[in-house]
Amino acid sequence: MNMTEGLDMIDNYQSILVPVDGSEEAEAALKKAIQITLRNGENSKLHIVHVIDTRSFQNVSDFQSTMYDQVAASARETLETYLKEAKDAGVARAEYSIEFGAPKSVIADVAPKKYGSELIVIGATGLNAVERLLIGSVTEYVVRNAKVDVLVAKS
Repeated sequence: MNMTEGLDMIDNYQSILVPVDGSEEAEAALKKAIQITLRNGENSKLHIVHVIDTRSFQNVSDFQSTMYDQVAASARETLETYLKEAKDAGVARAEYSIEFGAPKSVIADVAPKKYGSELIVIGATGLNAVERLLIGSVTEYVVRNAKVDVLVAKS
């Protein structure tokens, strides 16, 4: 494959998935995903997803559904801001969703299938150093396990 063939591949992504968690890295990924979506023309679609890690609720002894609602409401506010950013930049086909589950598997497998994504644009890391040591990087897992192309954006 010559260099120009590799560059042409970028133009073939019609459905781009960008997972966000509010971190600087996720915002860098969003900006890159917006650029790629715009480059791929008006039929290209951007799907912004936030995954609420349900495992974090399993150890709460007096869990209430209002907790879920509060977390989802906060995520929805952030996603509305990101959606506006994409639309203001000129992305005609942009949407968002909130998913529940283990972020690694939702981002690498569930969401790309659900939304027909051909490319995942993900931040280099959304976790702090201690969390990465304990549970591993979501980004690393996605790069290794996703069945679609993955672009890692650095802030």
